[in-house]
Amino acid sequence: MIDKTTNQRAWFLVLPVVVLVAFNALIPLMTVVNYSVQETFGNNVFFFEGVKWFEQILHSERFHDSLLRQITFTGIILLIEIPLGVAIALAMPKRGPWVSVCLVLMALPLLIPWNVVGAMWNIFALPDIGLLGRMINGMGFDYNFTQRPLAAWFTTILMDVWHWTSLVVLLAYAGLSAIPDAYYQAARIDGASSWSVFRYIQLPKMKRVLTIAVLLRFMDSFMIYTEPFVLTGGGPGNSTTFLSIDLVKIALGQFDLGPAAAMSLIYFLIILVLSWIFYTLMMRNEEQ
Repeated sequence: MIDKTTNQRAWFLVLPVVVLVAFNALIPLMTVVNYSVQETFGNNVFFFEGVKWFEQILHSERFHDSLLRQITFTGIILLIEIPLGVAIALAMPKRGPWVSVCLVLMALPLLIPWNVVGAMWNIFALPDIGLLGRMINGMGFDYNFTQRPLAAWFTTILMDVWHWTSLVVLLAYAGLSAIPDAYYQAARIDGASSWSVFRYIQLPKMKRVLTIAVLLRFMDSFMIYTEPFVLTGGGPGNSTTFLSIDLVKIALGQFDLGPAAAMSLIYFLIILVLSWIFYTLMMRNEEQ
């Protein structure tokens, strides 16, 4: 019997990644945890407060309102972008020179920096000089996203759909491209309708990429900050003040480091738990 020795030298290849993650994630996280249980009045003097800040945030009406706005925004985004992305992917050509053209056009919005997207849509939607604003007002609607909360929500959602639906399209298109032609040939022989092909062939084969798409869009939309901040600044009033914007206001605007740290940890746990629930439910449905 030959004893096989395990080569542990491969761990040295992983070590740089572990060190990088420690500096970029774990150490800042421990700093936030440290601030979340203490109070400081400057001069590097701290006073232990325990869970006071967590209780304050969890019982804060301001936090509840921001969380409700965040959940509403994320829910609307998922309901629009996932079906729309799948529909566009189904309409894209599967062969020929137009495939490359469509893929490049779909990838263009993803290449634009977030702050540039917010600035573009800010100018685009201005009621006086913006093309979108003048067009909507010309149709007889009273549109002004700087003064009307409903218009601000409409513009923010439209901006996010324009910016991130392409990600869902590319993922769905990759899933569709991986389906062997034999499935489609069998469906044609059986006389299956387009809806049957989508329901029994395409959709089941896209489940894994759609799971990734839902998780990515959920996490990204739940943490959105730059685009709505540049577009509306959280206004008018607090109508588009999502959790991320409210957190920055507490941390930098009010310089309340203890409550901001506690809120950021609660924010992190909410995203972690909801992402786990999404993933668990989707994997369970796929197994069934």
